[in-house]
Amino acid sequence: MKSRATSKNNMVVTDIVVIGGGGGLATAVAAAEAGAKVTLLEKRKLVGGNTALARGLMAAESPVQRRMKIDAHAEDIFKTAMAYSHWKVNPEIIRTFINKSGDTVAWLEEMGVRFEDVRNFYHNQVPQLYHVPEGYGAGLVKALTARCKELGVLILSRTAAKRIMRGKDGIQGVVAVTGGKEMRICADSVVIATGGYSGNKEMLKKYCPEYTEDALVNGIQHMGDGIRMAIEAGAATEDLGNILFMGPFFKGSLQVSVVSVESNTVWVNRKGERFIDESTYLPAESANALNRQPDKISFTLFDEAIKQSFIKDGLMKGVHRLFPPGSKMAEFDKHLRKEAKEGQVKIAHSWKEIAGWIGAEAHVLEKNVIAYNKSCDRGYDDLFYKNRRYLKPLSTPPYYAIRCHQAFHGTIGGIKVNQNMEVLDRRDHPISGLFATGNDAGGWQSDTYCYVLSGMALAFAVNSARIAGENAARCISNRQDRPDASQGRLPRSD
Repeated sequence: MKSRATSKNNMVVTDIVVIGGGGGLATAVAAAEAGAKVTLLEKRKLVGGNTALARGLMAAESPVQRRMKIDAHAEDIFKTAMAYSHWKVNPEIIRTFINKSGDTVAWLEEMGVRFEDVRNFYHNQVPQLYHVPEGYGAGLVKALTARCKELGVLILSRTAAKRIMRGKDGIQGVVAVTGGKEMRICADSVVIATGGYSGNKEMLKKYCPEYTEDALVNGIQHMGDGIRMAIEAGAATEDLGNILFMGPFFKGSLQVSVVSVESNTVWVNRKGERFIDESTYLPAESANALNRQPDKISFTLFDEAIKQSFIKDGLMKGVHRLFPPGSKMAEFDKHLRKEAKEGQVKIAHSWKEIAGWIGAEAHVLEKNVIAYNKSCDRGYDDLFYKNRRYLKPLSTPPYYAIRCHQAFHGTIGGIKVNQNMEVLDRRDHPISGLFATGNDAGGWQSDTYCYVLSGMALAFAVNSARIAGENAARCISNRQDRPDASQGRLPRSD
């Protein structure tokens, strides 16, 4: 058992403060295993954050892959990441975290996390990188929390960090609030792991030009506390404005949502015009196409014959673990009609009526449907070259239209860091003792999230947290002027 941080009179003395109890749990474990006294602050009642809601993480050269004879070299995964981003990201961050990823799986297994296999996130995805732990993200959180307790990490829930204390010699800790009372946590290092700012509409409007208030946030909505505190402490920013967009997305029944992105449907904008090859399988890329459309809204069209194929034959693509390819949608018609009553779906016997509901000119929509049906007849889409196996005509009434919107999993980036997860100042110098991880950190993802490497967000959250914890433990000073909680002395802060 490691020695705990000491506390008295609204002051805690520790080595390292971790702000955020999602991926930050991995920071706490890594630092405590290295011998540091760690205090973790969680704003909410329970730890876990969006990490607990995640499903799987990417890794290269893991023990699970070796057992399954999967050829997934870190070098190849690095090249894929850099090619997908067109070198818009920091290659040293990418190399460091990917090289760490396989060992992190082994590290988690040592804590009792079970990875039964490595799966494809999408059909025929190669190589297999997506490690799904037993219990999904919640299983990771459970194991990391248990390990924190074993190591004596002090976890303070319902405790919100408000300010990072920085003196002339570096980081001195944080000012936090718990139960309406202010407390100071004195430390040599602070690690920011607050998960971005997906719930802060003011920041989203300021930094993300493609964001609309109509967008659905998938997950816990964080307020950008860590990014704000880092900037106030002198941090530079990077990628402030990147969003992990997904879409188009239907806000309602999961069955209708799954069908709304099936490849044998047709997607049109408010003008009634097709705008994408509907068989595009990466949510971030289809989201890019959606974000170019009026009001960033689209409509998924299909006819009665296609609807019956979903019910009798099943999904062609499938996008959710509950509805993999081939899933027969026996309850689909019921859900569809319920959403029609709610005004999110339109059922009609003419395209003119569908056009009126969309807000498009009838002749424009009808022209696009006719052109598409001709493409289906000849087995060739001369507009966007859609895969011919998904070309199914819209010719059997009634016709259906599903209204879809923007959606995103969270924001990505904000605080500029190096490969050690050290926060950099505006001259690109590390701020001694300050680290940032996960979605708070910039430089690891471009403006289009790399779904090709499925599970990259959770992988970066856990690996960057582990890297930060190890490096924070290494840089702890042996200063003799460390305040003693029993004496009540506080450090000066700028």
